Amino acid sequence: MPAVVVTPYDPSWPETFAAIRDCIAPALEGVAIGVEHVGSTAVPGLAAKPIIDIDVVVPGDPEFVAKAIERLSGLGYVHRGDLGIKGREAFFRPEGSPPHHLYVVREGSLPLRNHLALRDYLRANPTAAQRYGAFKLDLAARYANDIDSYVRAKTALVIDLLRTAGIPEAELEVIRQQNL
Repeated sequence: MPAVVVTPYDPSWPETFAAIRDCIAPALEGVAIGVEHVGSTAVPGLAAKPIIDIDVVVPGDPEFVAKAIERLSGLGYVHRGDLGIKGREAFFRPEGSPPHHLYVVREGSLPLRNHLALRDYLRANPTAAQRYGAFKLDLAARYANDIDSYVRAKTALVIDLLRTAGIPEAELEVIRQQNL
């Protein structure tokens, strides 16, 4: 099982995101309507696992998802399926690329709304971001060799943050179930 490593904020994370975005964007021209830096590395000052999370946003039509998968495969990404999260397609990154998780998400999908709501809420609320970062550092120390327990333990706080950010209760329950 992979080790859980959470580090203080690294100001190079936005630059790393931009470099990855700039590598994939030309291949996604005409397919993607956006490439978003999401997750904790997208929030200035927030402690995080040093892995960039990226959402490639495509229109809702399944044809765009298929085209994005095909084009990313041409760049060395390996499609992993939705991993149980409807509306999100996950990929293994190309060998030698910076550590990152890349997802293709449909415009308006719950995974995209979830990612953007949490990112935007934490960016706008530094006190909440600091609390979340301290909590993640504590969990990483407690669950250093158990990523599944780490994710389960932080889910309640993530749900509370998303509730405050305005995600409806029915959708919060879907997110909660996906993180069990």
